[in-house]
Amino acid sequence: MVWRTARLLDEALAGRVLTHTDFRVPRFATTDLTGRAVTETVSRGKHLLTRVDGGLTVHTHLRMDGSWRIRPAGGYPPRDHRIRLVLGNDARQALGYQLGVVEVLRTRSEERVVGHLGPDLLGLDWDAAEAVHRLQADPDRPAGEALLDQRNLAGIGNLYKSEVLFLRGLHPWRPVGSIDDLEALVELARRLLEANKDQAGQITTGNPARGQETWVYGRPGRPCRRCGAAIRTARHAGQRADPEDRVTFWCPRCQLLPAVPGRRSRRRWPGPDHRAEDGGRQQSRQGHADHDLRIVIAQGARGDCRYLPGGIFDYCHLVARTQTLAFPAVEMAEDGRPVRCRK
Repeated sequence: MVWRTARLLDEALAGRVLTHTDFRVPRFATTDLTGRAVTETVSRGKHLLTRVDGGLTVHTHLRMDGSWRIRPAGGYPPRDHRIRLVLGNDARQALGYQLGVVEVLRTRSEERVVGHLGPDLLGLDWDAAEAVHRLQADPDRPAGEALLDQRNLAGIGNLYKSEVLFLRGLHPWRPVGSIDDLEALVELARRLLEANKDQAGQITTGNPARGQETWVYGRPGRPCRRCGAAIRTARHAGQRADPEDRVTFWCPRCQLLPAVPGRRSRRRWPGPDHRAEDGGRQQSRQGHADHDLRIVIAQGARGDCRYLPGGIFDYCHLVARTQTLAFPAVEMAEDGRPVRCRK
């Protein structure tokens, strides 16, 4: 979403002189950038940097509720209390609604606001090895919290955190130090963001139908699309405070906490879900990657597609352009086609 917003702002503003600016935040209420040309807008993780002539950068952040809306120029901007910033030229007007951060700084000082970020999942300088290294630096931290920490890798929000952990079969409170294949985890996150970066919505199931876009996110109490168990939710407060108080979604059957190493008891890693709702069966596994089943998902594929039972999106007519994601839902034949769906 942030990457796409940066592209839309760049298309609307870059190369044109600002004819109207209105900073509706107290600190910069008197700032006027009229007469300056916008050179570009880029994203860095979840941050937006709009650079203008004179070595200045308008730094904005959407947080949880912010958005930018582009409309044709003409007329005075709406007197809406939600608008924090207006940037306009002779053709377009960009309105920033409920922006979490609005500030103007020297372009040479951008590192002050984005220098702490980890590798950008959608950046040209993406470095998977560095992202894994940063995640491993705090091995006792719950995986859900570690993925949201932009100092580890920049760009993952709450939706992708929950979806990536589900697709890898990892419990959100599982310590990152107990996950063997962190490389696959961060690579899956990058691929999901890459597949969605040009879309207005966020789709991880391959099914764009309303209510079918995600596996677990936004589905509290509803049946898991894989096993039928009720999706659970919890906040990370109590582990480490989350200033945005975000909710985590997970399946208690597909995402089990492994037994604590070196203990014979049934005690599990700390977290809100101490017992799996699977009839008492205890399982210890790295995740769905340990299974021999795979789901085939085309990257950027479009066209006529069909659905398999269980909501699995079939892109197999484009199998030559696909890569595999670990998920035990579809049994694959030698030619790469799913032959049956099982739960």
